[in-house]
Amino acid sequence: MSQVDYSQFMSKANFEKSLNSLLGLIEGIRADQEVSQAEVDELRNWLSLNEYRSTYPFKEIIPIIEQALSDGVVTIDEVEDISWVCQNYLEINPYYDAITTDLHILQGIIHGILSDNKIEYSELSYLKEWLNDHDHLESMFPYDEIYSLLHTVMKDGMLDLNETLLLKAFFSDFIDTSISYNIHSGEMEQLKNQMNISGICALGPNIEFDGKLFCFTGESTRMTRSEIEKVILSKGGFFNKGITKKTNYLIVGSGGNPCWAFSCYGRKIEQAIKLRKQGMNVIIAHEIDFWDALG
Repeated sequence: MSQVDYSQFMSKANFEKSLNSLLGLIEGIRADQEVSQAEVDELRNWLSLNEYRSTYPFKEIIPIIEQALSDGVVTIDEVEDISWVCQNYLEINPYYDAITTDLHILQGIIHGILSDNKIEYSELSYLKEWLNDHDHLESMFPYDEIYSLLHTVMKDGMLDLNETLLLKAFFSDFIDTSISYNIHSGEMEQLKNQMNISGICALGPNIEFDGKLFCFTGESTRMTRSEIEKVILSKGGFFNKGITKKTNYLIVGSGGNPCWAFSCYGRKIEQAIKLRKQGMNVIIAHEIDFWDALG
């Protein structure tokens, strides 16, 4: 039996993903209302490596972008013009649903913010506002992780060096450094090893019990594991000692330590993150939110 070339079936999917990524990249670059030369270089490099640059609507979008970049400023009107051309194409028999489209755009925004290999507080403010406007992505990877991480680093109104490095290490997971002008894989891998990011709990998740499958990790000062299981069962939920593809919630006990609300580590956490990356809606929640949901 001859081998089937599946690329013909994936071309539309890859094309639309590229359009969505471009939309996000432009949004991320203009997040701080300024466009640096490094950001211009990153965008031009991205465009030069795009395999669809001679195909509609890219062949119409690229001159608009080049004109927008000519004065070193990308305005809201210019972004809306680019978005309008993209949306006109995407509205005709779209390949992706709204959630997948917005997740592509989110990753593009992250790329745009990091495109000059710097992160400004104003860019994070823009990203958090975007996340607030797209809260239908809650429980989807990497929405929960990014939102809770932003909450952690922004709560004092400042962005220090360690927080910047943490963000760069986390954001780099969503960028193809092989086609980046300013973001280098060696530097990002070193940062990721240095920061040791294993997972991040969702911030204030909506926890339901009826028909939902729970797993627990860590220690709690309020109840034993068997008592927690009985409470979940009494609320109509189910309990399992291990993580599976059917798990709805992984509750992280911290022995009363509130610092665990955002930084989560351990084998079950790694399993849950892996499932989230595969598209499973496993919500990683701190036990504080679990007790609040019980009322």
